[in-house]
Amino acid sequence: MNRWNSENGRVVTQEDKVNNDYDDIINLPHYEPKHSPRMSMWNRAAQFAPFAALTGYEAAIKDTAQENADSYEAKNSDEAEDYDSTY
Repeated sequence: MNRWNSENGRVVTQEDKVNNDYDDIINLPHYEPKHSPRMSMWNRAAQFAPFAALTGYEAAIKDTAQENADSYEAKNSDEAEDYDSTY
């Protein structure tokens, strides 16, 4: 439901209402705890370093690449033999 706002002289929509819900906190400074210092970027990154979501992914890529290379070489050698035998 839209309504007229006399403060700014325009129609206020439901979207305006949603966007204005956080006006009281949107410009507050970021909270900084006083009892502990902020963690460095390096230490924060180190927390996630041991995590490997795709365990074995590199090995799978290498295996697939080797299979494709072997298949490509075999196909090219077969075509070369067929080409030599026709002439």
